[in-house]
Amino acid sequence: MSAAVPLPTVARVQTLRRLAWLLIITVMIITLLMITAIGSLKLARNQLTAGAVQLGARQGSAALLKVSGPGVSRTWSSGVARPGATSPVTGAERFRIGSVTKTFVATVVLQLVDQSRVGLDEPIERYLPGLVPNGKIITVRQLLNHTSGLYDYMKRYDLSTNRWRGPERYLHYTPRQLLRVAFDHPPYFAPGADFRYSNTNYVVLGLLIEHLTGRPYASEIRRRILQPLQLSGTSLPGDDPRIPEPAVRAVGSGGDGRTVDVTEQNESLDWAAGEMISTLADLDTFLDALLAGRLISSSALHQMQRTVPMGLGFSYGLGLERFDLPCGGHLWGHGGQLLGYVSYAYRRDDGRSMTMLVASGSDDAFAVFLALATATFCAT
Repeated sequence: MSAAVPLPTVARVQTLRRLAWLLIITVMIITLLMITAIGSLKLARNQLTAGAVQLGARQGSAALLKVSGPGVSRTWSSGVARPGATSPVTGAERFRIGSVTKTFVATVVLQLVDQSRVGLDEPIERYLPGLVPNGKIITVRQLLNHTSGLYDYMKRYDLSTNRWRGPERYLHYTPRQLLRVAFDHPPYFAPGADFRYSNTNYVVLGLLIEHLTGRPYASEIRRRILQPLQLSGTSLPGDDPRIPEPAVRAVGSGGDGRTVDVTEQNESLDWAAGEMISTLADLDTFLDALLAGRLISSSALHQMQRTVPMGLGFSYGLGLERFDLPCGGHLWGHGGQLLGYVSYAYRRDDGRSMTMLVASGSDDAFAVFLALATATFCAT
């Protein structure tokens, strides 16, 4: 039996920090769930929420949280909007939402379904002939719920690492360039055979929206969602690498351990799979309108909430994730991770919601999400 190979020093430290972090969160959750007295429970929930937000901020530059329910809303925040600043964040700042963009895109596609302009179980070849390999057997539904099997273009190393570099972070990509990268690789599996999250699916769906409407997909999101809901803090930046102020800036750790400001990046690399910018309040408003049936029909919402398993308590519908709570019940929403930002926006059927941002590139933000979801939805 060979001896275990020791982790490099940096990796060992990062692993120990991650384990310590997860242990802290676990203890906080267990402590919260063990409390039964009403007064103590409310106090413990508030202490857990504030503590988790502060710990989240330590993973990066800032953490923001908004919890809402019928007739009530509260925002927690910790940290600063940019490294070296002294003014604290307020919770009103803009940030990149990454893959939460997919829920906006799926909503527009389902509006087009409601208008009988596209069919969920029709092959994508019918609408975009010659674009997608196996397009005759890949349906619109399979693109929406990541069961198409299409290779994720973001898995190609040179694309994913461009975010860290200087000039490369400002490169422009066209959607068809991104698809060429994806289609140079074989599919993961036959359409419908399994689930595999792939940003490629939503680039195709962005092109589908443009083909069906004759307008840029970003214009359709603005016209159909942002303007009716008055989401003034939400935008689709296109080639503009900046985030409108007030904003939380993103920092990451470079390969040599240096802290790098990665706020500015050309989001054409993500396009319809993850380019959007928003705020806690706007995401809360959007999710409320969507799940209340104010953006799509009840039948379309039912289709959106038909899920396939993802793992770790999650399942995936049509641009909408379901998360099963450890205390029972479930949430609907989506998470997003983009270099320097991790965001989650989820809502329960009774109207209680939780929207959060951790300005960090750390995977440990999921532990913060778990703690906050438990505090928000289980401690009642």
